[in-house]
Amino acid sequence: PLSTQEDLAGLQCRLQKVKALAQLAQLPPVPAAATTDLRSRLERVKQLELRIREKKAGSRAMPGVQPPGDTESTAPGAEAGEKPPAYQRFHTLAQDLPPGLTLPYKFKVLAEMFRSVDTIAGMLFNRAETITFAKVKQGVQDMMRKQFEERHMGQIKAVYPTSYRLRQEKNIPTFGNGMKKSDYQLTLEPMLGEEEKVDGRPHLSASRLLERRKEFHRNLVNIVKQHHKAFLAALRPPMVVPEEKLTRWHPRFNVDEVPDISPAELPQPPQEDRLTTAQEVLTTARGMLIPKMEKALANLALRTAEASAGEPVVSKAPSPASTSSALKGVSQALLERIRAKEAQKLQALMTRDPRQEERLAMLGRLPAMARILRNVFVAEKKQALIMEVACARMAESYDTQMPPGEMEKHLRLFAELLPDWVGIHTIRTDTYIKLDKGKDLSLITERLTKAAKEAE
Repeated sequence: PLSTQEDLAGLQCRLQKVKALAQLAQLPPVPAAATTDLRSRLERVKQLELRIREKKAGSRAMPGVQPPGDTESTAPGAEAGEKPPAYQRFHTLAQDLPPGLTLPYKFKVLAEMFRSVDTIAGMLFNRAETITFAKVKQGVQDMMRKQFEERHMGQIKAVYPTSYRLRQEKNIPTFGNGMKKSDYQLTLEPMLGEEEKVDGRPHLSASRLLERRKEFHRNLVNIVKQHHKAFLAALRPPMVVPEEKLTRWHPRFNVDEVPDISPAELPQPPQEDRLTTAQEVLTTARGMLIPKMEKALANLALRTAEASAGEPVVSKAPSPASTSSALKGVSQALLERIRAKEAQKLQALMTRDPRQEERLAMLGRLPAMARILRNVFVAEKKQALIMEVACARMAESYDTQMPPGEMEKHLRLFAELLPDWVGIHTIRTDTYIKLDKGKDLSLITERLTKAAKEAE
């Protein structure tokens, strides 16, 4: 038939077009000379790679000496002599202290002062400017809106001795700050390692600033730990808690009563310069002051100004509690056992892991949540609910605001403790929670309360 012939002609036309496209798509043959050149270049690259590997293997075989003060080990896969990766050099930045080890308010203010000093000193140091205390003082006071004096700098030096190198220098440009160029000024220089250099000059980087801030905070916590240790030693019976396991202070330890930090001794101008300055003031003011003031200035000019070093402050230890009159007649052995048991509980509280603390808090909420959960299922009139719906209903009814993610943790804890009452099932892409409404709610609450007490 005619239609069959037309179809056949159309197919033949398509076949010719396909053959023509296939011929166009064929790449021209590569010349033999180009193939030889490419092979020779590839061979040279392989030889260079082999030499580099042999050189690195030889350097690993040579005995290396670790620089002093560098305790970091070479990372897996890193070659000997190379700079360790950042995740090893700054691993201490990720090690936060337990949140329960709070600081006194005055220590927090000092930590903020150190952060401000480091920020200002870092900018001046990286610009190769001389860091004077006058510049730092004005900057810190502008940032914090608090008074910053030399005694605060002495406290910073006492907490973190290797943070700054302090000197008394003169012939420093003053730029109209009210001081003469010949006057001595207290200067600050950040103490950095040899590896912290940019273009051959020491550089105070942002990561180093963060590391110094964390080191200062750790030192403050260690100071409070020493006072806390003395407090525990004065208890009856005395308590000993390893510092590495301490996660919170003793309940009766008032952290705000920790004594203030005694400032370190700051460098002072030479003695003859101080006497000359006092004599200059006396000469200038002579005839302008009352006789008593002149006499005081004269005595100051004759005396040698000496910096008074602060005396070490000893933490106040609580006096042993005397036996109350209400305990008369009670066996002393029984009292000692009670005190020992109380000390054991407090020690467990002070060394409790933060994750365990979070679980205990969740267990304490479950008895109240059990009634709400049952009411949700009764109101919905369903045997099972989607997890998102159940969390939303619980969050609406619970007296404390809680995000759905936290509420789901509590519901899963119900299923972990009471699998015969709450069940969680995953079907395809949805998660369902099922509740046995026939259980006695009072028995459920009793079991949850018992689980919370056992965990404590």
